Amino acid sequence: MADSSEILAGLDGDQAAAVTAPSGPLCILAGAGTGKTRAITHRIAHRVRSGQVRAQHVLAVTFTARAAAEMRERLGRLGAEGVQARTFHAAALRQVRYFAPRLFSGRDMPALLESKARLVTQAATRAGLRTDRESARDLASEIEWAKASLIEPDDYATAAAKALREPPFDAAKVAKVYAEYERVKRAQGVIDFEDMIRAAIWAVEEHSDVAEQVRAQYRHFVVDEYQDVNPMQQRLLDAWLGGRDDLTVVGDASQTIYSFTGASPAYLVDFKGRHPGATVVRLVRDYRSTPQVVGLANAVISRARGELSRLRLELVGQRPPGPEPTVHSFADEPEEAAAVAARCAALIASGTPAREIAVLFRVNAQSEVYQEALAEAGVPYVLHGTERFFDRTEVREAMIALRSFRGPVDEGLVPAVHTALERVGWRADAPPTGGAQRERWEAVTALVNLAEGMPSVALPDFNAELQRRAALQHVPTVEGVTLSSLHSAKGLEWDAVFLVGLAEGTLPVIHARTPDAVEEERRLLYVGVTRARHTLWLSHAAARTPGGRPRRPSRFVPTAEPLRRPPSAGPVDKAALAGRVRRVMAVSCRVCGTGLVNGADRKLGRCSTCPSDLDEELLARLVDWRARLAAVQKVPAFVIFTDVTLSAIAERRPARREELAVIAGIGPRKLSLYGDDVLALVNGTSVEALCKDR
Repeated sequence: MADSSEILAGLDGDQAAAVTAPSGPLCILAGAGTGKTRAITHRIAHRVRSGQVRAQHVLAVTFTARAAAEMRERLGRLGAEGVQARTFHAAALRQVRYFAPRLFSGRDMPALLESKARLVTQAATRAGLRTDRESARDLASEIEWAKASLIEPDDYATAAAKALREPPFDAAKVAKVYAEYERVKRAQGVIDFEDMIRAAIWAVEEHSDVAEQVRAQYRHFVVDEYQDVNPMQQRLLDAWLGGRDDLTVVGDASQTIYSFTGASPAYLVDFKGRHPGATVVRLVRDYRSTPQVVGLANAVISRARGELSRLRLELVGQRPPGPEPTVHSFADEPEEAAAVAARCAALIASGTPAREIAVLFRVNAQSEVYQEALAEAGVPYVLHGTERFFDRTEVREAMIALRSFRGPVDEGLVPAVHTALERVGWRADAPPTGGAQRERWEAVTALVNLAEGMPSVALPDFNAELQRRAALQHVPTVEGVTLSSLHSAKGLEWDAVFLVGLAEGTLPVIHARTPDAVEEERRLLYVGVTRARHTLWLSHAAARTPGGRPRRPSRFVPTAEPLRRPPSAGPVDKAALAGRVRRVMAVSCRVCGTGLVNGADRKLGRCSTCPSDLDEELLARLVDWRARLAAVQKVPAFVIFTDVTLSAIAERRPARREELAVIAGIGPRKLSLYGDDVLALVNGTSVEALCKDR
C-alpha cells in the first residue's frame, strides 16, 4: 500500500500540481496521452492517504464501465479502497434502487427498459407513422437527445430547430412520437435510462431526507471526460453537490466529438465562471505518442476556430523520436485499401502484432473496402464498434434483391443495380436524414459504388463477386487489425494507426453544414491522430471508384508545410521541419509528366490522350491466359486482373517482379499468385505452354 509521499513519486510537475491542488473546485485540462487517469486517481489516493478525505465519501464518475473499472483497479493499488468509481448511469441506478420505497410509494423501482425500439415503434404507429428498424432507431436517438437535454415533447420542435438537428421525420411528427412514447411507457409501468437519471435528480431535489443522506455519504466529487457531460448529467451533479464546491473535473475541449448525443462542452468552458476561484491545471506532456505524431496533432488542432479553441492545448511529446507521419494520395478507394492492407501485412511481418494496428474511418460504410482488402491480403482483422459489412441487414437484403432481379437482357450492370436496389427503397439522390437511415443508405451505396467500378461486368458475375467477398470476410479470426470508426476509437490507442478516406464529403462528412459541425469534424481527426503511439498513415482517394467523380483531400490534413514545433523543442531545424509530414505524391504520366488522378490512367502510367506503345500481341496472350485461368478457378475474369491492368502490363512490359509490383492493382497477393505467369508471358512464353499442366 502506497503512502502519501510515494503517491507523488514519479509524477511530472503538472501532474503533481493537479494531485496536490487544494480542496475546492479544480479543473484539469488534460490533452491526449498526458496521464489524466493517473492524475485523478493519484489525487484521490493522495487526499485519502493524507487524511484529507475518507474514501467512502468520494464519488468518481465517468462515462464507460471500462473506464470506471480501470479507475477502481488503480485506486485499489494506491490504497484508496472504498472510493466509489462508477458511470453516471450506474451511480444513479444504485441511488434510485436504494431509495425506491420512498420514491415510489413503497414499491420497488419500475422495470428498466434495455431498448427503446419496441415502444418507439408502438408510439410511431399511434402517431400515424410507419417505421422500419432504422427509422425507429433514429427516432429513439432523437428522444434520447431531447431527454438528455431536458427538453419536453411540447418543446422538441423549437429546440430541434434551434440546435439545427436533422430529425428522421418532420420535427412536429417526432414531437408527437415522443409524447406517445412517454404515454406508452407509463401505461406499461416501465422507465428508460433517462427516466432513471431524472428519478435520481428528483429524489435529491424534492426529498430533503434523501438529499441529506446522499450529501452526507458523498462529499467529494471527481468527473472524468467532463467535456462529454449533458444537461441532465450536470443537473444530477449539481443536485449531489448541493451548493458545495469540492469538485474535480478533467476534460479536453479538443476531444469533444459527441455533441450529437446532447453532450455539451459548455460546462467545461464555463467552469471558472460557475466556480469563481477555481484552480486550473493543464497537462500537456504527451507520454503516448512520438514527437512526430504529437507535432501533427498540434498542427491539426491549431487551426480550430470557435469557442472551444480557447481551451486548446499544445502537446509536448515525451517519447523518443519515431517515423514521420505520411500522407498518401490514391486514385480510388480500392487502390487506397489495397495499399493499406499491404502496409499492414508488412508491419505484421516485421514484428508489429496485428492487435497493435488500427484502420480508422469516419463512417461505418467505409469498412467494406478495407475488410475486402485485408482479407485478400491474408491479414486478419476484427471489427470494433460495428458489425461486419456483409452481416448488415440492409446489405443482405440488397444482395437478395440483386440476385432475384430480372431486367432486360441488354441492360448494363449499373442501371440494373440501380433498378434492383430502388425496388427495396434505395435512392441515388442525397442520403436521408437521421443517423441510422443515413448509415443504411451509405452501406447500400457502397455496393452501388462497387458496381460503378466494374461497369462491363454482367449482373450474375457481379453477384458472384459479392458472394466471394462475403465468404472472404467470414473467415474466423482470433487476433487481427482493428477496423473502427473514429467515434468508437476514442479512449483507445495502437502502435500503428491508419487514418483513411480523408476526403471532402467524408471528413468533414457531407452533412456537417454549420461552422460548429465542421469544427467537430476537425476534432474527430485530432482524436484519430492521437490514437497512434508510433506509426501514423493518413490517406485519401481521389475518387470512390476507378474513374469516378474526383474529390479533394480533406481540408483538415496538413500539407507538407512546416508544422508547429513544441515549445521546448529547441532551435528550429528548417530542413527537418519541411519534412515533418512526408506526402506520397500522385503518379505522374510517364510520357508528359502530368499528375494522374483517373484510376485507369494511373494504372496505365500515362494520360489517356498521350501516345500508347501497347503490345497488341502480348495483350491478346494476357487476355487468353486470364480467360483460361478464370475458367479453372471458376471466378469472373476481372477477379484475376481487370482489362486496364492487363493493358498496363502490355504497355509497360515489366521484366522483373519489382517492375510488375508498381502497376496499380497488383498487390502482394496477386503478385504471389500470378507474377511468374505474367513475367513469363511478357518474355514470350505461349499461353499453351503455361496452361498445359493445369
